[in-house]
Amino acid sequence: MARTGQWLPQDHRVHKEWLGGIIDHVDKNPKKLHPVLKEFKELIEGNTRIYLLFSCMFDQVPKKKPYSKDLTGHRQVRDYDHMLQLLSHILTTAPSWNDKSHRVGLVGLPINALLDWPMGTSSGFAVFLDPEVNAMFKKVLNAWGEFLRSPASADVLGADSSGWFGETGVKDLASVANVGETSYNFEEMYICEPSAKHHGFKSWDGFFTRLYRDGIRPVASPDDENVIVNACESTPYSVAHGVKARDKFWVKGQPYAIVDMLAHDKLADQFVGGTIYQAFLSALSYHRWHSPVTGKIVKAYVKDGTYYSEPPFEDFSESQGADMGGETVGQGYITATATRAIIFIEADNPAIGLMAFLGVGMAEVSTCDITAKEGQHVKKGDQIGMFHFGGSTHCLLFREGVDVQGFPQPGRKQNVPVRSEVAVVKSSAPS
Repeated sequence: MARTGQWLPQDHRVHKEWLGGIIDHVDKNPKKLHPVLKEFKELIEGNTRIYLLFSCMFDQVPKKKPYSKDLTGHRQVRDYDHMLQLLSHILTTAPSWNDKSHRVGLVGLPINALLDWPMGTSSGFAVFLDPEVNAMFKKVLNAWGEFLRSPASADVLGADSSGWFGETGVKDLASVANVGETSYNFEEMYICEPSAKHHGFKSWDGFFTRLYRDGIRPVASPDDENVIVNACESTPYSVAHGVKARDKFWVKGQPYAIVDMLAHDKLADQFVGGTIYQAFLSALSYHRWHSPVTGKIVKAYVKDGTYYSEPPFEDFSESQGADMGGETVGQGYITATATRAIIFIEADNPAIGLMAFLGVGMAEVSTCDITAKEGQHVKKGDQIGMFHFGGSTHCLLFREGVDVQGFPQPGRKQNVPVRSEVAVVKSSAPS
């Protein structure tokens, strides 16, 4: 899943080189565990079920290349004690840019990188679905979030090769935002202070939630209520019609399951048989959400869920390696399992009526921050929330009978700009 939006390098060798460097640093500079990780260790060792699963999860990673060592002999994460030591280091660092001569990618999700192989095991599948484990990961990620909001986290925003404002990093940030249509530089697109240290960003989180300058992302057809705008800067993943209430969302086809996606909400039944549009966010993109329609916020809340759960597409064993598809096509699966924001909007346009927005967190600091309030009337294009370092995908849900057409099709290489036209509804209300 993480590689879909360039959150992890497409080339596993880059991932392994980065992880090897972290392991070497931690092994040579041992420190006491962060307090929240001491609590995590107590959870693992004080619960027989969780201890068994964590132990088996690492044992089930094949003891052969490419899983155990890379070409330079770096050993990978072998047990939960080692995992906790590495996590303790990560909690006081911010994601740095990975500048390679051929731009093979970046490690934007360091914790995900640590768990990349164990997640694919059968015990890993059980571990990362476990409610107690996910509650603990939430505490860990909240602790990291505190650091990412601190001034110390801005150190990675320098102009060196591992800084986000280095030559390659800033060019790639601008390229992604230009979506193949314009040629602005970073400073022309985003609100910042180019002459100030770190471009004026006071923390990693301030950089991650950066704002576009006025006029860069205008609202499409602001006076035409039949035009629906893109809620997130994102690349199309799927369009589905006639969606069922329940389905086997964990199999390779990943059919949507309305009841699970909407967390068994009493409003969920209204969307059975309807239409879903899903698109994923890039690690380099804008991460705020905007209302796709003009209307009233009927209901808005965050549903706690998983952080590192992958669908069980294939058995990961000594005889059969990891299925890379589990990481690249799991976007549908996490709509029903991951921590997510659920926002119901009653559109002013009766041809749309009640619709829903899902902002789905993925790994790391999957903080789904809803800024719109229940009962608030929003205009099309108004901000309704944001991701704080994390967030892989979003969905728009429409009821059966809403004739919504023109969604961008999967396969597009560039993002669809936020607040641009994403679909059009025919102006006849559903029966």
